[in-house]
Amino acid sequence: MKVYSTDEKELIMEPFLKWAGNPNVVIAVKAFGLKATVQVVDLQVFGQPRVTLKPLVPSFPCFAKIVVSLMQKPHVDFGLKLVGADLMSIPGLYRFVQEIIKDQVSSMYLWPKTLEVQILEPTTAMKKPVGILHVNVLKAMKLRKKDLLGASDPYVKLKLTESKAPSKKTTVRHKNLNPEWNEEFSMVIKDPETQASELFVYDWEQIGKHNKMGMNVVPLKELTPDEPKLMTLDVLKNMNPNDAQNDKLHGQIVVELTYRPFKGDDLPKDFDNSGAIQKAPEGTPPGGGVLVVTIHEAQDVEGKHHINPYTRIIFKGEERKTTQVKKSRDPRWEEGFTFMLDEPPSNDKLHVEVLSTSTRTGLLHPKEKLGYVDIRLADVVSNRRINEKYYLIDSKNGQIQIEMQWQTPS
Repeated sequence: MKVYSTDEKELIMEPFLKWAGNPNVVIAVKAFGLKATVQVVDLQVFGQPRVTLKPLVPSFPCFAKIVVSLMQKPHVDFGLKLVGADLMSIPGLYRFVQEIIKDQVSSMYLWPKTLEVQILEPTTAMKKPVGILHVNVLKAMKLRKKDLLGASDPYVKLKLTESKAPSKKTTVRHKNLNPEWNEEFSMVIKDPETQASELFVYDWEQIGKHNKMGMNVVPLKELTPDEPKLMTLDVLKNMNPNDAQNDKLHGQIVVELTYRPFKGDDLPKDFDNSGAIQKAPEGTPPGGGVLVVTIHEAQDVEGKHHINPYTRIIFKGEERKTTQVKKSRDPRWEEGFTFMLDEPPSNDKLHVEVLSTSTRTGLLHPKEKLGYVDIRLADVVSNRRINEKYYLIDSKNGQIQIEMQWQTPS
């Protein structure tokens, strides 16, 4: 790997890549009314790309564009088997195919030709943060029932307009049409005159897409700097003032918003531009904090006898469980758990395992483990927030997405 330093706002890397494998790729070929299957074997790819991240900007993910080019012709080697024979052993064919591949790829991407991928709009990305919006989602009232049987399972998702930062979510309040959260979130503001805070209320579902219950929008220019504003907002079907569905009562949501502009030009060092700094609630021990663990979803989990997965969390002797999702290899939970601690868990691990229990009685295997992961929390403490997918141990292809936040009083 070569890394170049320049006077421009860019990062240039030149990794030398070698990949060799024995894939099982079968290609069906049709020509002149005849059909044959060809197997690709012994695939090898060597190359030296130049990857440029530019311009570097003060917005997540910190660059506006990816530019890729090849510094030399790539080497692609493979065998083709037809009815057990290697076609590439035919005299002259191997070199002919090699040159065609090199010439075709080089004509598109050999330096100075490039492949450009736009990540952010440059003019927006170059704007510097000017303040922080604090949002306290307090409660909702008289939400409309979405489930046919029983009450809904609401949660609130927050997002800023003109921002690529991930949206924020409250925890799910199960079977409650008058939920209380009192959860705080903070987001970077770049243009308070044009940006707005979007609030969406969703009904959590174990299987399938979560149902949107309603929304509302608060333009930031309506907020007086450094003054908290308590607002009771109607939950609307959409923001179209002419939509007759907005005349129906969908409920209300109570939030407190505070816009705090920076006094200087610099962003606070402890602020994560990609997410939100959330303060621990009152009553948190001095020097301690709150570890918030959100189990989002799992993928490709498999059981030998049944597949009704749920997640169990074990931390410092405490055990927490998500709800069970029946007959799903790709369960979604979106459930959060909190652990109040006297000190940062820098030397601790979080044990998360996915299990399945049978819905029938009398089986020989009523419970089985589908995989587990042990996560060191030192990175969570130092980064304040991590949201990643982890491969499950003792699982063939299973993964689980877990978000962790370390919240402190200040």
